Amino acid sequence: MAQPSSHTRPTPPPNADSSPVPIIGPQFCSPYHVDLVIMRNVLSLRDGSFVVTDVNGNILFSVKGKLISLHHNRVLLDGADNPLVTIRRKIISLHKKWYVFRGESRDFKDHLFTVGKSSVVQLMKTLDVYLASNTKEDFCDFRVKGNWLERACVVYAGESSTTVAQMHKKLSVGDKGRFMVTVYPNIDYAFIVALIVILDAIHDDHDDD
Repeated sequence: MAQPSSHTRPTPPPNADSSPVPIIGPQFCSPYHVDLVIMRNVLSLRDGSFVVTDVNGNILFSVKGKLISLHHNRVLLDGADNPLVTIRRKIISLHKKWYVFRGESRDFKDHLFTVGKSSVVQLMKTLDVYLASNTKEDFCDFRVKGNWLERACVVYAGESSTTVAQMHKKLSVGDKGRFMVTVYPNIDYAFIVALIVILDAIHDDHDDD
């Protein structure tokens, strides 16, 4: 499990929920802040991939892409290369919603959550996240706001101002392919990594347009 670090981080809001919020798995819910280092296109020849480590350089997650497909699949793996979730989107989709399934499943009985733009006309300023149990989608369970290119995105609990994860810019001069994400206590950090995979995939889609 990832360990806390001394890296400067935001102070959690006073109304933050202290109960664990497992989405992909309870083993990914730490009682401490977790700092994740994202390394884009490093240590891997997989398409559309990156590696996620803790601050000590231990690999926690990696991503393999299946870009030559009708669904633009990506698979999030743990540090032992076990598939955690499959992320997929149909090419023909007005709102470009991304569906996340447990393991390598594509069956909706294994559906965990869905991510889509708050508005079809906006330029990816806000993404809404709906857990599988939220079938009506009258409200979002999480919301992502910010600028992906600037690595300045924040994940909020629902439509509130409660921060659950926050990106930081590159770690130092010359680290253009690396940035850090701080995940707040008791939030599933594998889930947060899956959201980052989707943000990266959306950016790749824009490059292809």
